Amino acid sequence: MRLIAALLFIGAAVALSGCAGQPPPPGTELPGFWWGLVHGIIAPFALIAEIFTDVRIYEFPNKGGWYDLGFMLGVSSWGGVRLAAAVAVESASARWKNPTSSGWL
Repeated sequence: MRLIAALLFIGAAVALSGCAGQPPPPGTELPGFWWGLVHGIIAPFALIAEIFTDVRIYEFPNKGGWYDLGFMLGVSSWGGVRLAAAVAVESASARWKNPTSSGWL
């Protein structure tokens, strides 16, 4: 009985949230892909600034999908930097252990 009530509650919440809409944007100069990319790159710093000020890491209103794509690429660049650094460190470590392998003169 509790399972049925929980499923009905979740179903009603999902159905009602589908009716929610965004307010119309106030201006014509909304941030697009490039601003989304910049905001994604500075997101970790903006998150720290959000603790002390009224800064948000995601700008609203925006142009929608293009801003979202730029933001996600900017945020994911942090993972790419970390991955590239890990590969470089691993490569240097391997060369240091075996100087006769490729990469050393």
